[in-house]
Amino acid sequence: MHSLKLPRWLVAFVALVYAFLHIPLLVLVVFSFNASKYGVEWTGFTTHWYARLWERQDIIDGLKASVVVGVSSTLISTLLGTLMALAIARHEFRGRRLMEAFLYIPIVTPEIVVGISLLILFVLLNFPLGLVSIVIAHVAFNISFVVVVVLARLQGMDRNLEEAAMILGADEFTTFRRITVPLLWPGILSGAMLAFTMSFDDYVITSFVTGTGSSTLPIVVYTMVRKNIEPSINAISTIILIITTILIFAADRLGRDKPLVHSAD
Repeated sequence: MHSLKLPRWLVAFVALVYAFLHIPLLVLVVFSFNASKYGVEWTGFTTHWYARLWERQDIIDGLKASVVVGVSSTLISTLLGTLMALAIARHEFRGRRLMEAFLYIPIVTPEIVVGISLLILFVLLNFPLGLVSIVIAHVAFNISFVVVVVLARLQGMDRNLEEAAMILGADEFTTFRRITVPLLWPGILSGAMLAFTMSFDDYVITSFVTGTGSSTLPIVVYTMVRKNIEPSINAISTIILIITTILIFAADRLGRDKPLVHSAD
């Protein structure tokens, strides 16, 4: 089968789009190594701004808060999202289609609307703003992403393998543990990585529900930009970019890979 040769104009257009998307990021990474304090012109190579990050307690505290919020919201979202996906895919109940449709509302709703609505809810409930409120907010919008990813994995699974395991004598729990979970595991991990990336990078929703002393790393970075711009901002932004890229790449690979299926006992 011969490969389809793309027209030159289409290749050039795609290259232009990719350049438009990635050149600003490349400039950010390059200038994070710029010796100039003001970053408007290249004066030499240095790693001083990366070392300076460890001298700023606000950045360290923001990083700790982001990790705590990201891990907590990811664990909760992954657990609840996986259970919801299994319920939607494997069971018929009244309102199933409506529930599946509602999953996409948090995904397509503007973040500022989600942030305002969550803030109003916390105020009405007299719920204190802090790390707990941030985790709850992140779980609220992360669950939908996990459910969508896990559902896609479930729809591509061969249920004959589970039926064969039960015919051969495995009970429902053993079949779930030895067949369903291994088949579903790449989708679960992919959804978890996506949820952590969304949580770690979020600024808009977090800015509405954060409290005193609970600023995450994106909030700290935005505060730094408003006060004064120095290359240490480029350095921390580069680190966030690298972490996010690795997680998204890993999530994509896990979503594509076919897991090994263990034989049922």
